[in-house]
Amino acid sequence: MSTMSRSSSISLSRSFSLIGATFSLLALSRSRQALADLDARALEDIGVTASEARREAARPVWDVPTSWLK
Repeated sequence: MSTMSRSSSISLSRSFSLIGATFSLLALSRSRQALADLDARALEDIGVTASEARREAARPVWDVPTSWLK
């Protein structure tokens, strides 16, 4: 494999990583918004209190779950 094609494949994989990370963060943001929109009965069904839901929904998008960092 030539140096040029190797560097091109690295750039391409970084691009896909960045795109994938962006979509993951958007999905996380949508999930947190959906959690914020749940009523008391739905929160009770999933075992989350209103204060826990508000706290999770208020987290910034870059504050990802620790399991994502491994």
